[in-house]
Amino acid sequence: MAGGGTLRIVADVPDSGAQHLVDALVELGVEVAFGLPGVHNLPIWDAIDSTGIRLIGVRHEQAAGYAADGYARATGKLGVAIVTTGPGAANTLGAVGEAMASASPVLVIATDIASTLRRPGMVRGVLHESSDQRALFAPVTKAALTVESAGEIAPAVLRAARVSTAPQSGPVYLGIPTDFLVQRAARLPEQEGTERIPALDVTAFDRARTTLTGAARPLIWAGGGALRAGAGPVVGALAERLAAPIVTTFSARGLVPPDHPCLAPNPVHAPEVGELWDEADVVLAVGTDFDGLMTQNWRMPRPPTLIAVNIDAADAAKNYRPDVTLVGDAKGVVADLVDGMPQRPGLPRLTERLDRIEARVRRRVRQEEPQAAEFLAALQETLPDGAVLVSDMCVAGYWIGGFHRVPGPRRLAYPMGWGTLGFGFPAALGVAASRVGRAVCVSGDGGFLYCCGELATAAQENLPVTVVVVDDGGYGMLRFDQSQAGLPHRGVDLTTPNFVALARSFGVYADRVEGFGRAFRRLLREFSRADEPTVLVVEAALRPPLNTSPRWYRREVAS
Repeated sequence: MAGGGTLRIVADVPDSGAQHLVDALVELGVEVAFGLPGVHNLPIWDAIDSTGIRLIGVRHEQAAGYAADGYARATGKLGVAIVTTGPGAANTLGAVGEAMASASPVLVIATDIASTLRRPGMVRGVLHESSDQRALFAPVTKAALTVESAGEIAPAVLRAARVSTAPQSGPVYLGIPTDFLVQRAARLPEQEGTERIPALDVTAFDRARTTLTGAARPLIWAGGGALRAGAGPVVGALAERLAAPIVTTFSARGLVPPDHPCLAPNPVHAPEVGELWDEADVVLAVGTDFDGLMTQNWRMPRPPTLIAVNIDAADAAKNYRPDVTLVGDAKGVVADLVDGMPQRPGLPRLTERLDRIEARVRRRVRQEEPQAAEFLAALQETLPDGAVLVSDMCVAGYWIGGFHRVPGPRRLAYPMGWGTLGFGFPAALGVAASRVGRAVCVSGDGGFLYCCGELATAAQENLPVTVVVVDDGGYGMLRFDQSQAGLPHRGVDLTTPNFVALARSFGVYADRVEGFGRAFRRLLREFSRADEPTVLVVEAALRPPLNTSPRWYRREVAS
């Protein structure tokens, strides 16, 4: 039923709204989408069946949003989630907020109640009705759109995809009244796009080049915008010309190869690495907004001179005011800076210093948390080539985000935009569906329970995903916070299932080990090379790393 009336499912009708929708997805080159069927969106499922697009059915709409995000992060392409009206759409909001905070190009296509049943300014009690479904998405999307006729559907899909993928990328909501899906209508023409990259300010560019050439201790701070623009090679080349260290944010991990001579060890939250920032006289910030998580809530002092490369001048200036702002595509702007930049002396000396800093940081990890050192080494030595590591919000995940040597761009998906617990496993399903490499998810026991029903999705679709569940009996990060404050543990110790039995009940092979020693390495090597989904449960409790806020070393707020 749809609002008290019978929904007609029109199969393969050339001019139906549903057919226009899937035609647009085909034009966009969409190969995989994620969704959950509902009475209002069944015509989409029917129309998409003959297109060759793989529509993966999940068990909760939030998982569709996360999976679309994971797919987008792994491929750089548009991630698509297709959900139904009202609660189905609303269930995606947590995932959409994470995509917005992490600038992931995600398109959420949701049905809405039939246009014929809507009354302006009134909620009548139609099935799944909300007063303004589009407005639910406005705070957590780059754009929220609703079509007004069946003929508008295809151009609206193309426009939404264009807006979502244009720098700075982000999620877009597209609402479609359900009756439009079964209506026949002529397809309206697509409106011309308005997304344009502005011309580079020549005066500002010359000033930036002169400042960098004259810098005594330059540093490059590269963020997610640099990675999404594919700017890694030119950032690496510029760093070598300047003999400048490269510091990467969480979302830029893997921007340049781990053995690049200018790459500083992670994370900047370690005092040994933070020294590089403190002593820099000029910082070149590429594709970053200097968020609180990376800057220890802006306790890092503003550098004496700051040059920002960003697609959005306001984004570049919202936390630290730049002296020079170069508005444009990160790859193109940095490539222009490289061109003609003289080679500064000191590159071998810089590389030697960075090696010494890394040795100090690794020694600190071994001394403070030997289990974490063992865990990180196991990941480094056992994961297969091409694997994409997907981290959830958990203590083991924070160690990955801070210290794992990411082998290349888009080889780590880390939810440090909104910081949404439960991101890891469903995002890994999206990575696995992309077939770019084996998805290896690291989750805590608490976060995995958010979405454990998606084991059914992994099994049904036979997705190449390995889930490592680090079981410490609850919310380990929150338990640490309470202990640090001298408070009793309340709400953080959890009753959890037998995860091995749970996974096996879905037909997913699973096993359990204690700690991150030889048995963990052996099984992780085996499971991450399997031709089926697998779950590896590890009984271990880790102390949080330096990149978590209770352990930040900077105490005074920077002026």
